[in-house]
Order: sequence, then C-alpha cells, then structure tokens
Amino acid sequence: MGETEEGANPANGADHAPSAPADAPADVTVDVTDRATAARSAARSPARTKHDLRRRIRAERRGRTPQEQADDARALVASVQAVPEVAAARCVALYASMPGEPQTEELRAALRARGVRVILPIVLPDGLMEWADDSGELVAPAGFGGDEPTGPRLGLDGIRAADVVLVPALAVDTLGRRLGQGAGYYDRALPLLDDGVPVVAVVHDGEVLDAAVEPVPDEPHDRRVDAVVTPKGYLRLGG
Repeated sequence: MGETEEGANPANGADHAPSAPADAPADVTVDVTDRATAARSAARSPARTKHDLRRRIRAERRGRTPQEQADDARALVASVQAVPEVAAARCVALYASMPGEPQTEELRAALRARGVRVILPIVLPDGLMEWADDSGELVAPAGFGGDEPTGPRLGLDGIRAADVVLVPALAVDTLGRRLGQGAGYYDRALPLLDDGVPVVAVVHDGEVLDAAVEPVPDEPHDRRVDAVVTPKGYLRLGG
C-alpha cells in the first residue's frame, strides 16, 4: 500500500535544465526550480507550501503514460536491488503501490524470488499501520489505504523485522526531507524502528528536489529519510 491522498499546474521552472549537487550520482536527476519560485514558496507556511507542492506533483504524475509507468517499473527493480542495504537485506519493508506512484509489483516479486522476506503495511482505521508478509497476493482494503497483503499479520511493530524500509513519497529533497500524501502514516510508523535501520524513499525521476533551491517544507512531526531511489538510480541524502 502506498499512501492515501489528503492534484495542478506543471512544475514551475520546467524549462530550466536540472542540475545535481556535486555528490549526486550522474544517473539521478535532481530537479531544480527557479529561485524566484523557491522564494515565493518560502514565504508561505509549511502546510500551505506542502499543499501546493502536492498538487503540482500529483498533476505531473497523472500525465505519465502507461508505457512510461511500465518502463519505470522495470528499471526500478534494478535500481532498488543496487542499493547496498537492500542487496544485503534478509527482510525489506515495502508497499503495494497505488496509481501514480512508482509501481512496485515487479520489485516485490524480484525480491521474493531472491529469497528476501517482504513485508507490506495495512492501514488501520485509527491512522496507524500494521504489517503483514507479502505472499504475492493482494486484496482490496477493508477500509482505508490501498490493496492489502494476505500473509500473516505481524502487528504494529512488525516493521521492526525489516533490515531496510522503502517508503512511498511524492518528493524528497537532498537533505532527506520527505513529502508524503499528508496522512502521516509513516511519520507514526518510522519511530518504531531501531536506530540505524535505513529508510529509503521511492519516487519518480524528477521528484528529487535540490534543498538549496526548493526545499521540501519541514514540520516537527516529519521524519527524514536516509536515501532516495528512482528508476535511474539512488542517492544518499542529508547534510
């Protein structure tokens, strides 16, 4: 399950050539909007800026063709499995993707075929998530959220079985600030992890933002991520 929504202009600065920080791998595109747009965003409240950014990215995602989505889903398998923490993991927390998100069905299957245990979240009515083993079969949700796994349920702290956690996002910036859909499910789940368990955001190419130009708005409850992976590769984040 990805995240449920709380979108619709194209990205401001879309005509500007993206550039990446010096430490970014060449195959990961860091989107750079113009500084005037960034200044206007900074003048608004974090909640309002998040709302506007969500609308923009959701609109861009709706413009993706089925062929683009299929190509990216295949490329994502290689990108994720090249992340060292994933390559070494015995258990990976993932999610069943929702429309518009980077599609994870092929990735989940590839991990299971390698003998990796995959666990997926189930959204509960109280806004928390419990976890269950991914057997490959999904069913429609009983209430909130996206499709649910049918494997044994592991409870709220089932996430602690994971060696690495891959989380959905609308965008992430180069300091690790993550923009989710606004429901806060992962902000409540990630604190249950033991220290040192890496959290990796999964986004489309072009949804990694340069924190020096267009930072993702940050609020006290927001949980940062350690890295980001796209169909083109992965990038470690943070100052």
